[in-house]
Amino acid sequence: MFSPIYNPLDAHFWVNVALVVFLIILWRAKVPGMVTKALDSARSKVQGQLDEAMRLREEAQAMLTQAHAQRLETERAAAEMLAAAEADAARMRTEAERALEDDIARRRQLAERKIALAEAQAAADVKAAAAELAAQTAETILAARIAGAVSDPLIDQGLARLGERFA
Repeated sequence: MFSPIYNPLDAHFWVNVALVVFLIILWRAKVPGMVTKALDSARSKVQGQLDEAMRLREEAQAMLTQAHAQRLETERAAAEMLAAAEADAARMRTEAERALEDDIARRRQLAERKIALAEAQAAADVKAAAAELAAQTAETILAARIAGAVSDPLIDQGLARLGERFA
């Protein structure tokens, strides 16, 4: 006749009554508000954590972008430094080659001057030796002529002319 839910003799009825009373007590004690407040608090806390995570993610993204830009700037600066170093090396190589060529030219000119001076000195030495030899030969010839003749007609003529000039 009665269903077990509506029968006061059945244990299910009293369990249902206790459940309804318990729910009324919870409602009167404002437990749903406390639960809502606790859930709202937990939701706010989780939302704060999510906002903080989002902010940290944005900061990390900004730092990543900045690091990428710095890496590109560093690579560009390194490439510029490498290009400048290569240009300096080429310039130094050119200057060194030019300095070497100038030094070689200077040394060649100095060697040519020394050779010319040595040639001139050798020619002067040969001329001096030839003049010395000619003088010795002339002296020997004259000494032989003078020794062979009491007077040399050429010398006599030269002395006579000298006498006429000074007289």
